[in-house]
Amino acid sequence: MFADRVLSGMRPTGALHLGHYHGVLKNWAKLQSEYDCYFMVADWHALTTNYDNVQIIENSVWEMVIDWLAAGVDPNQATLFIQSRVPEHAELHLLLSMVTPNGWLERMPTYKDQQQQLSQKDLNTYGFLGYPLLQAADILIYRGNMVPVGEDQVPHVEFTREIARRFNHLFGKEPDYQQKAEAAIKKLGGKKGKLYDELRTRYQQEGDGEALEAGRALLEDAQNLSLGDRERLYGYLEGGGKMILPESQPLLTAASKMPGLDGRKMSKSYQNTVTLRDTPETVAKKVKQMPTDPSRVRRTDPGNPEKCPVWQLHQVYSDDQVKNWVQQGCTSAGIGCIECKQPVIDSMVAEQKPMQERAQMYQDDPTLVRNIIADGCERARKVAQETMRDVREAMGLLYS
Repeated sequence: MFADRVLSGMRPTGALHLGHYHGVLKNWAKLQSEYDCYFMVADWHALTTNYDNVQIIENSVWEMVIDWLAAGVDPNQATLFIQSRVPEHAELHLLLSMVTPNGWLERMPTYKDQQQQLSQKDLNTYGFLGYPLLQAADILIYRGNMVPVGEDQVPHVEFTREIARRFNHLFGKEPDYQQKAEAAIKKLGGKKGKLYDELRTRYQQEGDGEALEAGRALLEDAQNLSLGDRERLYGYLEGGGKMILPESQPLLTAASKMPGLDGRKMSKSYQNTVTLRDTPETVAKKVKQMPTDPSRVRRTDPGNPEKCPVWQLHQVYSDDQVKNWVQQGCTSAGIGCIECKQPVIDSMVAEQKPMQERAQMYQDDPTLVRNIIADGCERARKVAQETMRDVREAMGLLYS
């Protein structure tokens, strides 16, 4: 089986904000200590909707990486790289496109949703139709079997799994596959080989899931198998061929609860954001200008926190004591709206302070960021090249 590896990415389309931090980057910082993580600047993906404004992509790439580093993503624990600097992504995308039915792409739920949301743009392009397949190639090129996504992105991971399954079915069986699998069983030794055969029979004839798990565990513990033989036997156990590309699983992440300055979801398109590197003065100004409960026309008017966007930010940043103070002070007109906003301002500024300190080092010396990305691209490309060797061999494209 393939080792647990996480692939995730972000499109460089502007300054990152606290919604990105709470929704993605905090999770990345956690995952990097648990898994082999690859975090990608998805610049080709940005072109699917911003092909008419490439300047924003170019200007955002390095600033976005600085934001990642500022938020606690560690290049010593994770691989950070730029998608377009690993051309194997494009090669795998091309090869997968040869076996991907058009209907699979047209049925993606985000295809029509995005067309409606971005109706002002001409998205009748192959790049936009095919971006889920490029996304699948991004995952599969690293044999990433774990993809951190929210509920709305689960269909993309399921699509990736279907693509891997179709590829393995079409190309996973070598001409002498069964003979090679039988030879690999002998390498397990008499006792383990016999047990493997028994477990394989129980799974394939009776659908015994426990037998499948036991067979996988047996192969995982086998010390004398080459990687090729191991993958061959995983496929043989399940009744298929050699597993060349893994079937990825979604690693569900909690939806970001970070509201914007107007109560809606924090988003650049709503112009309601606090960016990761806004100064304390800017944060204070933005929060102080937030709308509040419309019933509080005068300072002496009582209000209802449930009707105030600031209350949503208290849910993110304030402890129970502060929230009780807000509830009592607002409903009794004991505190004014500016007083209510101050704890939010203080908490936001405190959250951003370590991020801004980390970012300063990279802002002062941009070569540090370039070097991190250069190293990450080199590591990423080595893994991608190994995958492509196996893919080309399976498809008969080595011509050796």
